[in-house]
Amino acid sequence: MAIAKLALKSLYNRRGTAILTVFAIALSVTLLLGVERVRTQTKENFANTLSGTDLIVGARTGQVQLLLYSVFRIGNATNNISWQTYQEIANDKAVKWSVPFSLGDSHRGFRVLGTTPDYFKHYRFGQKQNLSFNQGQSFDGPIEAVLGAEVAKKLNYQLGQKIVIAHGSSDVSFTKHDNLPFKVVGILDPTGTPVDRTVHVSLAGIEAIHFGWQNGAPRGGKLQAEQLDQVTLEPEVITAFIVGLKSKMHTFALQRKINEYQQEAIMAVLPGVALQELWSTMNMAENALLVVSGFVVVSGLLGMLTTLLTSLNERRREMAILRSVGARPSHIFSLLISEAGVLALAGALTGVGLLYALILLIRPIAMDMFGIYVRLSALTHYELILLSIVVISGFVIGLIPAWRAYRMSLADGMTIRI
Repeated sequence: MAIAKLALKSLYNRRGTAILTVFAIALSVTLLLGVERVRTQTKENFANTLSGTDLIVGARTGQVQLLLYSVFRIGNATNNISWQTYQEIANDKAVKWSVPFSLGDSHRGFRVLGTTPDYFKHYRFGQKQNLSFNQGQSFDGPIEAVLGAEVAKKLNYQLGQKIVIAHGSSDVSFTKHDNLPFKVVGILDPTGTPVDRTVHVSLAGIEAIHFGWQNGAPRGGKLQAEQLDQVTLEPEVITAFIVGLKSKMHTFALQRKINEYQQEAIMAVLPGVALQELWSTMNMAENALLVVSGFVVVSGLLGMLTTLLTSLNERRREMAILRSVGARPSHIFSLLISEAGVLALAGALTGVGLLYALILLIRPIAMDMFGIYVRLSALTHYELILLSIVVISGFVIGLIPAWRAYRMSLADGMTIRI
């Protein structure tokens, strides 16, 4: 305890350089833990986007691409699926429920999803949690819309408000379906998934705004609201659909049946397998980030070592005074190790504080820009291990200046004039 108190007083006398050293270590620790936190939180957010679904079915393409555009609303489908094909698979005896998706439109930068009311009944996220309504209810008519929580919050929309859907998935569209504005009838509770950034409408509504279109372009007159009862709004094609089975035992049999479907080039993927493939492609980037973070920590600790070593010559008088009052070389050795350990521990704790401050700052930004919900939670077991390694490394690095001070103390003895 006496050595520890002496180390604290010694650092206080050199508080300028000590604070800079602690800050350097803190920044490296913040980066290390921040990268680990973002990595795990991103993976968790992706994994929690869809649960309770056995198969995702879409046009034949890569399974990661199918997962991205159907579930995460990233990218676009290479092709569509005919409504007839969807109905045939949906009526298979192994299928318990199915929900069709129609993508391709947007509203002020947010993707529009055409689906059925069954979407709100069967779609699950997280630990098989149901979608719930913060306000209003599911759409019933063809030109009604249900907004994700982020859409309503960012655009400040309320129930009863009219919105216009634009053709295409980009922020800027030259074709707006302003002949049929949609009425907001429901706003969902936040989920921390792409659902929050989606405008949900009925498949009939998608057909209505594209009435008279051919090959993705308008060819006939626009349909008006009073004409909706006079036309058939059954879709001809959809983008993809999700399937829930009566028994998990039928999963691979139905997947094989879909993948070998002769009438149309379609495929079925297991969400978990597709997610695993997605993360395996990102594994190298994850490891690279961790390696870079590790090198930053090493740089911070080396900076501490440099500071301690360069101050040794200036502190020879201090060491001589300590020897004159009865301190042994082993006490000098312990003092330098304690100083290094205190600096490393203070840097690690400051780094944790900076990490939580940074999380509070970037949480809304990460949600708005990337749809990643970063939880403010306690340090995980792995993060505590990383933190312990940093602190222990500080003590180990402290052995170098401590040993040098020990040797200097033995050599100097009482020869330095006090």
